[in-house]
Amino acid sequence: MTTLTQHAEQLSTTTLLRFATAGSVDDGKSTLVGRLLHDSKSVLTDQLEAVEHASRSRGQEAPDLALLTDGLRAEREQGITIDVAYRYFATPRRRFILADTPGHVQYTRNMVTGASTAELAVVLVDARNGVVEQTRRHAAVAALLRVPHVVLAVNKMDLVEYAEPVFAAIAEEFTAYAASLGVPEITAIPISALAGDNVVEPSAHMDWYGGPTVLEHLETVPVSHDLTACHARFPVQYVIRPQTAEHPDYRGYAGQIAAGAFRVGEAVTVLPSGRTSTIAGIDALGESVDIAWAPQSVTIRLADDIDISRGDLIAPADDAPAVTRDVEATVCHVADQPLAVGQRVLLKHTTRTVKAIVKDIPSRLALDDLSQHPAPGQLVANDIGRVVVRTAEPLALDAYADSRRTGSFLLIDPADGTTLSAGMAGASFAAAAEPEAAADDAEWDF
Repeated sequence: MTTLTQHAEQLSTTTLLRFATAGSVDDGKSTLVGRLLHDSKSVLTDQLEAVEHASRSRGQEAPDLALLTDGLRAEREQGITIDVAYRYFATPRRRFILADTPGHVQYTRNMVTGASTAELAVVLVDARNGVVEQTRRHAAVAALLRVPHVVLAVNKMDLVEYAEPVFAAIAEEFTAYAASLGVPEITAIPISALAGDNVVEPSAHMDWYGGPTVLEHLETVPVSHDLTACHARFPVQYVIRPQTAEHPDYRGYAGQIAAGAFRVGEAVTVLPSGRTSTIAGIDALGESVDIAWAPQSVTIRLADDIDISRGDLIAPADDAPAVTRDVEATVCHVADQPLAVGQRVLLKHTTRTVKAIVKDIPSRLALDDLSQHPAPGQLVANDIGRVVVRTAEPLALDAYADSRRTGSFLLIDPADGTTLSAGMAGASFAAAAEPEAAADDAEWDF
């Protein structure tokens, strides 16, 4: 019992990192994930036995660690990843939520799903093939989604005799390209997922590399939780009015804090109405607190009785987002049915859902060369493009560059509730980094 209690306390004090893997077909993503789980002792005995049995039935002597994540029958038959596979594991230093995303072009939308909440993306490259079109596509998606940390894992180094010049050339090309997209941090690591080199344990075959292993980097990469730098946002999910003898006048606004922190006594604005008040109290887990921060679920009480309902946004009076009905954004179209100009949709932003119409689709982005195809008229599955949407009611929308939580939205088919597109308000890519910094050897963690 003591051991379980100590383990629970240890998990509660470790930070959480969400990360996604991406790469071309057969670059070894699932093998890397399987090796990461296996060597970090995060695989249950029955899971490993099932993988060993499946591997033997396919005529393989050693267990195929890719089967730890490729769970669909079609994935195992073809040896590819089709759907996003989520895995949860922990080390003494950090907890992890991993999204293993597909590599095929037709599954680009799946990578967008897996990387949308990721704080780090691991992009795999086959050392024999170098940076290919799909590598650039995944780097562009990571840049669009504002993933703050990108790891270039140059895999299958054992098949190029662990040659340093091969790794250096790939790292330089990828780093320059990703930096030109505005990716703020790029770390290159030479690995062999099949042999386990530099995944969890340092490689004995690459003494020329002095940087961290993949797991070491995942455990030590800084995860920003600087609440003072966040725009505080509280989407109202539910209005609590008990109207009982014990609480005859209680009026609280419940929801999850999307970003930042709120304090008792702070002046706030309620959007889209624009009415102002001050926070009279904050209730969390049945107790009154003076301060609450993201991602806590709390109930906020205001000093004034204001008409507030689900979908309204509470923000600091001196840091409230602008309210608009014209939304310009980049969207990734995820539905099989196309998105066309003039189409009527529902726009879901945090807890607010409003009617909208697609006024314009100015361009479609070709991720292979980042060229803009003007006026495509419609977007089909896996397309990424710019859209202009007019909403029936005003929205308090942040730029995605400022807040990934309150700068994102979904376009939904009003007929059957199907998700059509995932949107990111504001500019497409971040400002490009300086070329000199992009090619700096220090970024490779030598």
